[in-house]
Amino acid sequence: MPEFIHNHKVYYNPVEFAMDQIGGTWKMPILWRLKDQVLRFSEFKKTMPKITDKMLTTQLRELEKNGFINRKVYAVVPPKVEYSITEKGLRAIPIIDTIRKYGLELMLEAGITTG
Repeated sequence: MPEFIHNHKVYYNPVEFAMDQIGGTWKMPILWRLKDQVLRFSEFKKTMPKITDKMLTTQLRELEKNGFINRKVYAVVPPKVEYSITEKGLRAIPIIDTIRKYGLELMLEAGITTG
């Protein structure tokens, strides 16, 4: 497959492109948490205590920009913002589930257990 450019970045194959969209440490866990519910920023922080505020903000913005999540702002004081998954984001869930299951298999093979 020939290389292609999207948003001023060169990609060499569709896997690289997909991983740029949903890969990394935090994007898939964010999408996974949104698959069944709408969440606020503070709710992400409770279930993902290791992520910094800056990183969570960055990842949410990228997922929103790329059409995987919606951000709804309510005109109230204090401000209320909710995040939900889009149809595009829902299409990523089976892929994330497969990667998750494969990761669990690899952990088992390596003798890694979680407590």
